[in-house]
Amino acid sequence: MTRIAARASTTRNSRHLAGRRAGRGCEDELVSGGIRYSADTGDLDRARVHEWISEHAYWALGRPREVQDAAIDASWNYGAYDARTGEQLGYARIVTDGVTFAWLCDVIIAPSARGRGVGVGLVGYVVAQLEPLGLKRIVLATGDAHTLYERFGFEPLERPEQWMIRGRDTVEGAT
Repeated sequence: MTRIAARASTTRNSRHLAGRRAGRGCEDELVSGGIRYSADTGDLDRARVHEWISEHAYWALGRPREVQDAAIDASWNYGAYDARTGEQLGYARIVTDGVTFAWLCDVIIAPSARGRGVGVGLVGYVVAQLEPLGLKRIVLATGDAHTLYERFGFEPLERPEQWMIRGRDTVEGAT
């Protein structure tokens, strides 16, 4: 990404985040059960997120660091952190116009934190952040976490034949 594109992306994301904060009733941060959930991209441990995504995420194995950083810069990002130590435990991002549509993607929890409710808390936090926007549709793709997402109202596409995809590849199949 060029410096100009990166600067434009950062400015755009700052405006989106400011819009979410201003008058939309969203909490920038929530602490629950010893976990801190945050919408502040500055809190992210980008190296750790890249490691999780590129080494542990079936949908993005081998994703280059520069691609992950560009995805972070162009998205609304959410993290889950140990409230005591500050260690990052989870990550999720949203790709959205902020008005009608959002795509929840790259949801991943540190292998050492799985089974502790971090994923449930993170998805709940993200969904709560999006609620005030009144989006018509939030979509996601999952190969193994249907039960998790069903808790938050996600369901299989009613008419999958109406949806199409362009640009599949074997490395980033479900992202």
